[in-house]
Amino acid sequence: MADADLCFTPATELARRIRLRDLSPVEVTRAVLDRIDRINPTVGAYCTVTADLALEAARTAEAAVPRGEPLGPLHGVPVSIKDMVATKGIRTTWGSRVFERHVPAFDAPVVERLKRAGAIVLGKTNTPEFGHRGVTHNQVFGLTRNPWRLDHSPGGSSGGAGAAVAAGLGPLAVGTDGGGSIRIPASFCGIYGLKPSLGRVPIHPVVSGLEFLSHAGPMTRTVADAALMLDVMAGPDDRDISTIPAPADSFAAALRSLDVRGLRVAWSPTLGYAAVDREVATACAHAVHVFERLGCVVEPVETVCDDPVAAWYLLFIGIFGAARRKDFAQVRQLMEPSVVAMVEQCDATSASDFLVAANERRRLLQRVGELLARYDLLVTPTMAVPPLPIGQDDQRVI
Repeated sequence: MADADLCFTPATELARRIRLRDLSPVEVTRAVLDRIDRINPTVGAYCTVTADLALEAARTAEAAVPRGEPLGPLHGVPVSIKDMVATKGIRTTWGSRVFERHVPAFDAPVVERLKRAGAIVLGKTNTPEFGHRGVTHNQVFGLTRNPWRLDHSPGGSSGGAGAAVAAGLGPLAVGTDGGGSIRIPASFCGIYGLKPSLGRVPIHPVVSGLEFLSHAGPMTRTVADAALMLDVMAGPDDRDISTIPAPADSFAAALRSLDVRGLRVAWSPTLGYAAVDREVATACAHAVHVFERLGCVVEPVETVCDDPVAAWYLLFIGIFGAARRKDFAQVRQLMEPSVVAMVEQCDATSASDFLVAANERRRLLQRVGELLARYDLLVTPTMAVPPLPIGQDDQRVI
């Protein structure tokens, strides 16, 4: 198989063919690393590439196949890790000059699980500083571009992960999402991204302070790959008290037996408050017809909730800013002005303001819960706008 074909082969197929000895982990890893060498200097998806470590892990994985050793579900499959997730012996900066030389002594739980499943870690993908915005650039590694159109953004904060998957620089990527940080780049880059339920995938350590908003999840080119990856990532961990038990059935198995006929689908183009770009609205309206063709009962629902952005932003800056306050005076000169501004906004936010926003969040959850008591699915556009041009950083639009 040609290298280009290998780089765009789904992870499920790579894992199957490696088990059958049709492909070798070294062959797959070399193909992806060669493509990273060619394309990453232009796209900027990876901020750290660990080629030597990846090839060493691939050779170990390759040797295990003919020996008949038990093979994990991702044996020999390459994966990238967002630079907000701890990786043992690999620089982890959170996109910040504060942590520019930080090398963790341990792997985050999600990285441990991916390695145990046989995945080959290729390196770290770029993120804005502490994941604080919806486009991807920072003072340490610079800019990440959308591989479909280099003068546009891949979104953020998992923009490096989204760009890597879309550009064929690895079939699987770990992202994190507190306010769209998986979903924004998945939409802008034309891939699949899932923010799992709170506690489904353990988060440790928590540096952003956003553990009740920010969750780790898969970013892939196919739904089946996302399900397989989530099977590996999910489950409780003592280091994260918010984690919940893994479901009885695997996500991959549930996907294989999925029958959506008769499901009631609420289709809300704007949720009742969003200004949706005409191109996005048209594309999503066409996509909704797929549910109808599959046998779902689709009903338009104009209003789901009031605009939650102000409440979410207040919660975000309150938690984000509080997490940055330790030693803030000593390191503020290393931080980007937009991060400094968020910390200062946090200082100007009262406890009562924060509690009002928390109550707004609770009411939103109640409204959505009431809707999902009547419907099986809520379908909306992921993003209200197409990908933004490089240099446009309008958080309100995103």
